[in-house]
Amino acid sequence: MNRKPPFRRKTAISYKTEEKTVLRGYDLSELAEKGYSFCDAMFVMFQNRIPTENEEKMLKYEMGVFLEHSMSPSAVAAIGVSTGRPNLPTTVAASIMTFGGVHGPGAAHGYMMNKYIERARAEGKTLDEMAKILVDEYLDNKRPVMGLGQPQHVDSDPRAEPIHVKQEELEVGGVYLEFQRAVEKHFHARRKKEGRSYVGVNVVGAGNTALCDIGFSPNAAWCIGSVCRGFSCSAHALFNMKKGRAWGASRREPMVQMIDLTMIEYAGPEDRIVPKQEERQQYAKDQKEQGEYKKWVI
Repeated sequence: MNRKPPFRRKTAISYKTEEKTVLRGYDLSELAEKGYSFCDAMFVMFQNRIPTENEEKMLKYEMGVFLEHSMSPSAVAAIGVSTGRPNLPTTVAASIMTFGGVHGPGAAHGYMMNKYIERARAEGKTLDEMAKILVDEYLDNKRPVMGLGQPQHVDSDPRAEPIHVKQEELEVGGVYLEFQRAVEKHFHARRKKEGRSYVGVNVVGAGNTALCDIGFSPNAAWCIGSVCRGFSCSAHALFNMKKGRAWGASRREPMVQMIDLTMIEYAGPEDRIVPKQEERQQYAKDQKEQGEYKKWVI
């Protein structure tokens, strides 16, 4: 049997032999033995470089802040899936799959910043001028400005501003932090002028800003945040598997369960008799003419 491959796979990430695993040219065991951290290895993996001490501290801080957020769509997904008692990795996968446009470390914020920072360069405008253009274009078109607003922390996300401050303390702020600060300034000013309530920066707006300034792409930031929160969601799922009841609907639990029938308020059409088949044609015609069904179409 000819086992010669028809083509060779190529990767610039790593290779391994019987003796070692090499990440971007560095022996991974040697990195660990010489005191380099998990976060250092992340830089090597995504950016092909060893970070400065302050860059490593910034990544460690951002990941620590983002690790846990209690009841959020990702945690709820992990807990909900775990009630069916699948294998544990299934619950982690479900939690990570909730990270999209309105939850979790999406890449949209980073791409928004990249687009307008490049526009500032191309159009010869300052970052402050371009930040106002961004805010006006988004709000004029009734689009949410990425990185601002958090549904649970309505006054302001308590994780966000400290991330900005940590960037400044570690002196790893750059064009992204300058631009993000300007976006926040013009966003707040416009909402105040329109008599609207204050909406603060969220952890994505602050965290992605920090990650971009230390060299991570928007998609890399998305991946790092998703995996980071996966640790937290696995803990929620594991706790529920060990301490909670399967199916998550038992009234014997001291807390209200997600699918306890007493929680459900039905707001649909009232109970009705199913028509006989010989009545079906006229029944369906009458329903369509009366038009009440339109209230319930989804």
